[in-house]
Amino acid sequence: MQGDAGKGAEANIAALGHEWIAAWNAHDLDRVLALYTDEFEMSSKHIVAFGFDASGKLRGKSKVREYWAFALAHVPDLHFELIDLYTSPDSLIVFYQNERGGKVCEYLRFDASGKIVQASGNYQ
Repeated sequence: MQGDAGKGAEANIAALGHEWIAAWNAHDLDRVLALYTDEFEMSSKHIVAFGFDASGKLRGKSKVREYWAFALAHVPDLHFELIDLYTSPDSLIVFYQNERGGKVCEYLRFDASGKIVQASGNYQ
């Protein structure tokens, strides 16, 4: 029976992956941020490239909101085409193609309430 419970958790996490894609494609930053805890950590090479932090990491919704708002303003045609989702009981990899044709794997780790506590963008 434990295996069935794990499948249910992974199905819920997969549903969150679909919501994550939909929120980004709607360019709705509040909807995206609602999926995350207040103090989540984000890492990406673009954090460095856009001049937000030399470590490539940001912590907390307010700092990440500023970074993502900047990114959305500079990529007005942002669109993610889902390729696949890979789940575990507490994490998700969203594999997608962006509007420029680049393939990306976004790693998302969840807390017990189903909110994202850690995220990292991994690019080709």
